[in-house]
Amino acid sequence: MKFQKLSLILLCTLGILSSTTLEAKIIHKERSLYRNIAVTEDNRQRCLLFTIKRKAKSRQSCFDLDNPKLLVFRYAQVSMTSFALQANPKDILVVGLGGGTLPMTYNNLLPDANITAIEIDESVSKVAREYFGFKTSDKIKLVEKDARVYIKRAQRKEQKFDLIVLDAFNGDYIPEHLMTKEFLEEVQSLLTDDGVLVSNTFSSSKLYDHESATYQAVFGEFYNLKVPRGNRVIIAAKRELPTFDQLIENTMQLKLPLEDFGVSLLENLTLMKEKPDWNQKARVMTDQFAPANLLQGK
Repeated sequence: MKFQKLSLILLCTLGILSSTTLEAKIIHKERSLYRNIAVTEDNRQRCLLFTIKRKAKSRQSCFDLDNPKLLVFRYAQVSMTSFALQANPKDILVVGLGGGTLPMTYNNLLPDANITAIEIDESVSKVAREYFGFKTSDKIKLVEKDARVYIKRAQRKEQKFDLIVLDAFNGDYIPEHLMTKEFLEEVQSLLTDDGVLVSNTFSSSKLYDHESATYQAVFGEFYNLKVPRGNRVIIAAKRELPTFDQLIENTMQLKLPLEDFGVSLLENLTLMKEKPDWNQKARVMTDQFAPANLLQGK
């Protein structure tokens, strides 16, 4: 079995998962055009939270004040598994800024890469700069625009990216127009021939079967990594995906200092599901059949 083989070379322990308490100190809050935004501090962690309608707040980014490089969220660590497919992306697109954790991490790991971050909410961009150390530079570009609009324009310009990361969240769920078959086809068209897509989504969602069917309809086979506490990371590519043994070999050859960020790719690979675990008859989401309809039971 592939996991038995992996266990022989995996010399690490599970990362410590972050936690929240009710005693977190609020150091900033505001209402933007799209959501309620709060910044909290607790146990030497600074976190960005969004809410729209629900009382429960959702953490979008967390920053370890004692170890700024550390990727606090497990899903963010797991998203780095893309390096086992594409070790040296030159052009990177990140959809959804949050606190700017992922763009800054990619910049630290790949200082020569060109990174574009897309964020619709100017208030989020401001908070990322003021409270989470996010900075633009000649290598990190921030575009404040709806991601669907940006990607359609990039498609017309025939722009290409070696790595595209979908990490947009509005406080309730992923914006519905960034989940459809048409959108994913637009994203796929922006990938280079050896480009990789990484998508942060959820394993506990009512939309799980439909999301999975939609990614399958566009990309065919994809890697499905289930993350504890409800997240999952989807990794897809335009080309045929490497075998599990090839992923291990690629990982062992990587020279990137991922451990400085709390990342173990070998550990991440243990999260991969071997077979589809969703309803194969689930309806594909389209611009006409949107997630909002599904959540309302239509």
